[in-house]
Order: sequence, then C-alpha cells, then structure tokens
Amino acid sequence: MTRGTRAEQRERTRQARVRESRRLFATLGYGAVGLSEIVRAAGVTKGALYHHFSSKAELFRAVLEQVQEEVAERIAETADAREDTWEQLVSGCQAFLTASTDPVIQGIMLVDGPAVLGWSEWRAMNETTSGRHLAQVLGDLIEEGTITAQPVEPLTHLLSGAMNEAALWLAASKDPADLDDTQNALVAMLRALRAT
Repeated sequence: MTRGTRAEQRERTRQARVRESRRLFATLGYGAVGLSEIVRAAGVTKGALYHHFSSKAELFRAVLEQVQEEVAERIAETADAREDTWEQLVSGCQAFLTASTDPVIQGIMLVDGPAVLGWSEWRAMNETTSGRHLAQVLGDLIEEGTITAQPVEPLTHLLSGAMNEAALWLAASKDPADLDDTQNALVAMLRALRAT
C-alpha cells in the first residue's frame, strides 16, 4: 500500500468515526454518550479510536468543526447567490437563523459546543467559519459606505452574539412563526446600520 493510499484510508477511517460520533452526539447529546457507545457504534476498539482522537472532547471538536463548516457553507452559498452586498448580508444572516433551527445544529453547535469546549474555544472556531464571512461582508459594506464607518470587529461580535442568542431562543421555541418573526426583527435591526 502506498503512502498516499494509507493516508487516504486513515482519513476515510477518521471520517467514519466522526460521522458515527456525530449521529450519537446529535441524537443523545454529548453528556449522554459514553466512549464505549462510540466505539461500539463505530465498530472499533478504544485503542483504535484513540489512534485518531486523544479524548472524547477532541472527537467532539472534530464533529463541531464539521457542523460549523457545513453551516458556513450554507450561509456562503445563500449570500453568494445575491449580487448586492447588502442583500448578501441580509440573506446570509437569515440563512444562519434558518440553519440554526435544525435540531442537530442546535444541539452540537449551540448547546454542546460552548459547554464542552468552553466559550473562548467555541468562539474562536466560529470566527474561522461563519464569523469570517460576516466580518468580510460587514467590512465591504462599510468600505462602500452602505454602513456607517466604524470598526468591523466589534460590529461583527455584536451581530454574531445577537444571532446566536436568537438561535438559542428559537431552539426552545415551540411556535413555528417565531423564525419568521425573528428574521423580520433581524432585518429591522440590520436596516438601522445603513448609512444610506
């Protein structure tokens, strides 16, 4: 077996373990999933699992990275479908709220993510995915004069925090109309940023 083939096989094996762990974490929650359940579901020994991940928390981090990247891709696809930068911001923010109503995303990304990894590490991971996209579009809007000139970083954190809080609220909501109401409130809040 060549080195490239071995590396590819290792990555396929790693991804299979991440996929199986994601299913368990999404279904039961991080706290309710034991390592023995993960190795049984993945059909491996604990030693084989530890070959790829040093701990259950590290395995969860890989699952969270995957979920955050998928959400960021959905946001980027939605936003990039728009020509106008302002519409990219609005549609991207709305896409985040819509994605956050998925119970898998809620549990892994919004509930267990900060609890398992800690707020600082969770925020740092978010900043490299959807947070990066948000900062970019806000910077573009400030540069073109659509949003009043101001530092991008605090604005990014304020909007991200507001959307994360709204997503957590939506996760507990029982009324399907709350998503539309939240998106409308978000659009009104975003409009207040416009300079023009």
